[in-house]
Parts: sequence; structure tokens; C-alpha cells
Amino acid sequence: MSRFLIDSDLAIYSMGGEVDSPLNRRLAQCAPGEVAISAISFAEVALGSWNGKPPRQSVLDAFIRIIPIVEFDEAAARAYATLPFKRARFDRLLAAHALSIGAVVVTNNEVDFADVPGLVVENWTV
Repeated sequence: MSRFLIDSDLAIYSMGGEVDSPLNRRLAQCAPGEVAISAISFAEVALGSWNGKPPRQSVLDAFIRIIPIVEFDEAAARAYATLPFKRARFDRLLAAHALSIGAVVVTNNEVDFADVPGLVVENWTV
């Protein structure tokens, strides 16, 4: 099971940013499967790619060969139903998914998740 779920913003940053960024250095230190992307975050990134925004589809395909997609399942849906809705729904879906599998959300937008009880968040860009 994945210990970390990377959000869409940092996934895009990882794919388009400098190779030697703090984020990519931290990702390189992780064991295979330790970091994953939620199907929710993948959908956000894929939508952007489909609409011509970075990353290119080939880059996204290479990314998910290394960072696996974790399916949003019934446990995640049930966790979602219990969370407060003060911000974007995608953030709440990701938070619920992380809570349901006991994962840490990796994001550069910690404030977006600050009001989610029990959620652990880390910023790997600093």
C-alpha cells in the first residue's frame, strides 16, 4: 500500500520541473510503490493534458509507469461523505482517499487541507 499520495499540482510540477528539484530528489528516495497518485488527481492532470496543458500525454504516461494510480473505492467514498466542504471538491476527494488508505498527502498547498481532521500533509518542495 502506498504511504504517500501526490496531489495534481505537485505531479505536474514533478513532470515539468527541474530534474534536481527538492520534490524530484525526495521522490527518487522513495521505494517503488511508496508514492502513488489517486485516480482523482490523475483525472485532474489527464484533463489538463487532454486540453493541451502540461504535461504532454507521453510525459504523463511515463509518470504513471513509475508512480502508480490508486483507485478511488467505496472506503474512500465513505470517508468523503464525512468531510467538511470548505474548499475545492477535488481536494476533499483526495483527502478522503488518503484518509481511507492511511496515506500522507504530498502537496504544495497545505492550507487547502488544513481543516481536514486526521489528515497528514507534507510539502516536498521546500
